[in-house]
Amino acid sequence: MTGLLEGKRLLVTGVITDASIAFHVAKVAQEQGAQVVLTGFGRLSLVERIAKRLPQPAPVVELDVQNQEHLDTLADRVREHVDGLDGVVHAIGYAPPSCLGAPFMDAPWEDVATAMHVSAYSYKSLVQATLPLLGRGASVVGLDFDARQAWPAYNWMGAAKAAFESINRYLARDLGPQGIRVNLVSAGPVRTMAAKSIPGFADLEAMWGEKAPLGWDVNDPTPVAQSVCGLLSDWFPATTGSMVFVDGGVHFLGL
Repeated sequence: MTGLLEGKRLLVTGVITDASIAFHVAKVAQEQGAQVVLTGFGRLSLVERIAKRLPQPAPVVELDVQNQEHLDTLADRVREHVDGLDGVVHAIGYAPPSCLGAPFMDAPWEDVATAMHVSAYSYKSLVQATLPLLGRGASVVGLDFDARQAWPAYNWMGAAKAAFESINRYLARDLGPQGIRVNLVSAGPVRTMAAKSIPGFADLEAMWGEKAPLGWDVNDPTPVAQSVCGLLSDWFPATTGSMVFVDGGVHFLGL
């Protein structure tokens, strides 16, 4: 029996540890027949070590989305491992401490600019950098956290995610004529290294499990990973510019 992603060539960004949602996306994708290349930032040796924990060890290419040289050479460096891409996963986000938890009004522009650059503008940058590798039928998926409301402590990261959601729509508009789909998966809270840096995350975890009609396990990123892989597959051929909620149903409660 062939897998959902049999023969697909995917680039997955944002793996930090084996608890990362991106790691589980790569794992599920491989289990479904995909060939996966990862990107790493900072301690590349750590990402390379984590990559060996996948069902099939995956190559890692360095990518700092604030480094234009990295972006300009990304396609060529990915070509060293695969001859093209059928899918790209954006799982990159960062905000300085002043942008998370601290009073919203106190964050200086320099920090806000960093949050916007890394967490929102990088979506466009990544797509542009990989466009030479993408053909008709390719799929881009970004990992999101619902920005339609103001969450406690999320502050400027929430504003960055609102920009991220808007960028998704414009990318979908511009890439649609090339047959490239661009969608988001809005996940409920998952206990990752990135989540631990968010003040008040424990309160969010507790609330989510109580409120979600389907229930929610903050220790299980698999439902999110499976949904990302669904969008990367050929089973959503006419879906673009959309946001798929994978949060146990909390989004429709207006919390």
